[in-house]
Amino acid sequence: MRIMNTPASDAGQGPQTHFGFETVHETDKARRVAEVFHSVASRYDVMNDLMSAGMHRIWKTFTISRAQVRPGMRVLDIAGGTGDLARAFAQRAGASGEVWLTDINDSMLRVGRDRLLDRGAVVPTAVCDAECLPFPDRYFDRVSVAFGLRNMTHKDRALAEMRRVLKPGGKLLVLEFSRVAPALAPAYDWYSFNVLPKMGQLVAGDEASYRYLAESIRMHPDQETLAGMMREAGLGRVQYFNMTAGVVALHEGVRLD
Repeated sequence: MRIMNTPASDAGQGPQTHFGFETVHETDKARRVAEVFHSVASRYDVMNDLMSAGMHRIWKTFTISRAQVRPGMRVLDIAGGTGDLARAFAQRAGASGEVWLTDINDSMLRVGRDRLLDRGAVVPTAVCDAECLPFPDRYFDRVSVAFGLRNMTHKDRALAEMRRVLKPGGKLLVLEFSRVAPALAPAYDWYSFNVLPKMGQLVAGDEASYRYLAESIRMHPDQETLAGMMREAGLGRVQYFNMTAGVVALHEGVRLD
């Protein structure tokens, strides 16, 4: 795999970051990520089922169980996509609780909101940037982000914001693609860069977005690096759980003060 860089003539035009294997200006990444999710929003769940052979539902179920949401709790689901976690959290928090579904992408948020309404779940929704959350300090008992952190430009800022809005004793849960076991890496790479984009073209009519997905996973911090980032953001009791041989990992951290 070769990481492609922007031409030298672009140098000096501001901070740069990764968009998949490309190096792009920070101001451009948010727009390009938004285009990806505007494109795939209507077929997002279908593609998730096909890409993971339904395993994403098991990964989310484990995350929900680890959250241990109880009646009356306040929960924030960031980059909530089509609302799977928010719906489960709302059922557990009950009428006395408060569960927010948020996403930076309004197309994804509309799909999630409509799905929740169709299933009888009415939760507040907000389009917001995880790097600048519009919520008070120490407000939530739980914060979750599933398959969204890798798309954020400044992951350290986002993690700091998630800690900021947690109550002391509150828990952050980060479910994300991670570093697969070395023995499986060749087969996983072949699937990711050969099958996945073609599947995206056939089902969602969008090969490029699913090629970006494969590339973004490789650029995301591995398990130990992300655990260290969470500690640097001020979270304690950080631990992670590998699932499906490290294809995904659930990271947890607690605000201790």
